[in-house]
Amino acid sequence: MAENTTIQVSRQARDHLAQVAKERGMTLGQLIDQLASEQPTAEQIAQRVAADRKVVRDVIGVGISDEEFDQAPDVLGNIYKIAAEKMRKAQGAAA
Repeated sequence: MAENTTIQVSRQARDHLAQVAKERGMTLGQLIDQLASEQPTAEQIAQRVAADRKVVRDVIGVGISDEEFDQAPDVLGNIYKIAAEKMRKAQGAAA
């Protein structure tokens, strides 16, 4: 079993998180564990970026430097923005 510890937060934050946990059918500790597991550290993000870049290099067979990756447009981010805008418009039309 995991060793427990105490964290200090404002009453407002605690009450809010407790309500969210209750609505999800879990304990406050379970909710905090879930939230923590969903937040990668800077090191984990860097590892994912490096792994993703390696896959791209291997798949396309072209050596792209990290500097070139950093200068490239955020294609996936742009796709997410377009999709989100279309969803907002669709929801507005349905209302």
